[in-house]
Amino acid sequence: MQEAFLHYVWKHQYFDKSALKTADDETISILTTGFHNSDAGPDFRESRIKIGNIEWSGSVELHITSSSWYDHQHQMDPAYEDVILHVVWQHDKEIQRKDGTVIPTLELKSRVDLNLVSRYKSLINSSGVSIPCEGSFAQIDAITKYSMLDKLLVERLKQKSEEVLKILNSTHGDWEETAYCYLLLAFGLKVNKEAFESLARSLAFKLIKKHNQDTKDIEALLFGMAGFLDEPMNDHYFNELKVKFKFFTAKYDLKPHLIVASWKFLRLRPASFPTLRLGQLAAILANKQSIFQEFINNPDIKYLEKWLRISPGRYWHKHYHFGKETKSKNGGIGKSTFDLVAINTIAPLLVAYGQTVDDYKYTERAVTLLEELKSENNKLTRIYQELGLKPKSAADSQGMIHLYNNYCSERKCLSCSIGNSILAGT
Repeated sequence: MQEAFLHYVWKHQYFDKSALKTADDETISILTTGFHNSDAGPDFRESRIKIGNIEWSGSVELHITSSSWYDHQHQMDPAYEDVILHVVWQHDKEIQRKDGTVIPTLELKSRVDLNLVSRYKSLINSSGVSIPCEGSFAQIDAITKYSMLDKLLVERLKQKSEEVLKILNSTHGDWEETAYCYLLLAFGLKVNKEAFESLARSLAFKLIKKHNQDTKDIEALLFGMAGFLDEPMNDHYFNELKVKFKFFTAKYDLKPHLIVASWKFLRLRPASFPTLRLGQLAAILANKQSIFQEFINNPDIKYLEKWLRISPGRYWHKHYHFGKETKSKNGGIGKSTFDLVAINTIAPLLVAYGQTVDDYKYTERAVTLLEELKSENNKLTRIYQELGLKPKSAADSQGMIHLYNNYCSERKCLSCSIGNSILAGT
């Protein structure tokens, strides 16, 4: 038995409420169960319960056994002084406050349907290969499943927006620098994320804006600060950028911190090489006075795709790296990469901004954006597809990823409407 199950039973009142009495034989009438408290302190706040002839307002604390109150040292914590009822699975000890007054206790062990207990144990102890409820997953109606994905999408977007807000704090509230930094992080993917973040920190967008009329100037700044112009090379374009960067270094007192070894190429497809990505970024940043405003004020996904998938400068049409010409012609980022940028950059930025200005329309815009994108196809989304739940868009696939990482893998079935449906036998 876990306390999470007891929370579930109390929250939904899944127990026999006839002739309720405390361990001291006083009658109990539950007027309101209270609100679940996710912070420190008692489990449920603002509960209203009538005990005997007195109506009480306060908190409810839940434990498997009464003695857990003392195990957790609650009698010494002022936060628990307003507990009006101690709900336990098994009452094994009288509990008193610090002043010696007895805390009324309700035991639920004999009041919960044994079938519910059995379904709970079966679900939690499941040895399912993919997710705990895989054996019962097909029995749950599609509306319940997709409703859960909708809820989890917003939850995931808020979680991602926290990273945006951390960057915003580090840029002292500058949304332009934040959007620029977040865009570079997306271009780094997992492999070169740290290097791209370091580049964004050392090369401010406000400096790039001073030279955004010339793509070569932007390339010189990006490649120079990235450390790619340090070594000598017999390549005319390389040397042209090197001369430009030397001038910028003196003019702006630039101090590059990255070196070529900071960047990873191993096991990457040439189309994902950081050198080509920097060339593509230079084209994206050219002639732009604002990245943030483009993301926030332009809901047209076709416009955003056209802008972010722009072809790089001519040199990068035939190069993945300096001095190494290729026969194939390179273009802008691929459709799948654009989708990742939209999912991992634009949508979280919208939500984060909406939080700071207290306007939910930006979250709605983020959801709409994801609904217009093709669903992701990875090992996590395939788990649910194989169980019959097919994502209709990136909004669904993002919900699936959050469902697996934060609920299924953690076996938090009691916090999931799909798990609740299985427990309820519906």
